[in-house]
Amino acid sequence: MAAVWETSFTRLLGCRVPIQQAGFGSSLNVELAAAVSGAGGLGMLGGALADEAALSAACDEVERRTDGPVGVNYVEPFFDRDAHRGRLEVAAARCAVVEFFFGEPDPALVAAIHAGPALAAWQVGSVDEALRAEAAGVDLVVLQGIEAGGHVRATAGLWPLLAEALEVLAVPVVAAGGIATGRTMAAALAAGAAAVRLGTRFVASREADFHRDYQALLVAAEAGDTVYTDRFREFWPDAPHRVLRRSIVAAEAAGPVVGTMSAGPERIEVPRFAGFAPVADAEGEVEAMACFAGEGVGAIDAVRPAAEIVADLSAEAAALLGAGAAAAGRHPQS
Repeated sequence: MAAVWETSFTRLLGCRVPIQQAGFGSSLNVELAAAVSGAGGLGMLGGALADEAALSAACDEVERRTDGPVGVNYVEPFFDRDAHRGRLEVAAARCAVVEFFFGEPDPALVAAIHAGPALAAWQVGSVDEALRAEAAGVDLVVLQGIEAGGHVRATAGLWPLLAEALEVLAVPVVAAGGIATGRTMAAALAAGAAAVRLGTRFVASREADFHRDYQALLVAAEAGDTVYTDRFREFWPDAPHRVLRRSIVAAEAAGPVVGTMSAGPERIEVPRFAGFAPVADAEGEVEAMACFAGEGVGAIDAVRPAAEIVADLSAEAAALLGAGAAAAGRHPQS
């Protein structure tokens, strides 16, 4: 079990450790969210393709597996405020936190979340956007640096953004982008972040709903093997992202359709340069699909259980910060 740490994030969410799993839009990832929450962090459900019934069923399953808090993530460009109103109501009633990404912070959406009454979070890519999110009434901000895998809002590195944001924001700040080790977790917390958010590291976990070939590519990758690009733009143009360089090479040599996979309740053809990562049931040229990866991918040496990832990162970070790994240890920052 991970050590118990106390930060403004853990107090707000009722977590034992200041770790948030990134929400993955193409899949609810129930098993992963439950594993992370059960290990003491904040697991996240990817809500982009889930209707009310699917989301409610996912929450039921998480509650059967753990009493830890869980959140849900929405990608704002794919959230229809009229058609998806019911989804937000279910999320705000059933989840501890509802988070939006890749859209202008909206006080009306924040108010709808609070009426649930969940906590509201917004993932941002700049200090100005973070200030607008705070003004919109969010309870916490996820600050993403350009080092992050998947779709990237930021155009600057995490560390200078974090230093500036912590000077001007009153709400807790979760640091995201390239964090995959206890050392980088410790660095973010020592700088004043209230928690860290990990995406790529949890993609390479046993519970993640991603294709095993994709996970193997992450394990084999080294530092410097990722590219910040806009090539995988089908389905979502004008949304920069970070992927493995070899996925671009493979896609360039592929035909117009690289395979099929599930997307919510539907099975879809995956066109070349589609902006979806290959989920577990993907078939076809997996390497030519969008194998998203952050700059911390070189630290991933195996596909491991999510609870083990949470525990090991927490213990390493605690040791580096001198907070101790005992179950009653407390982090001195935030």
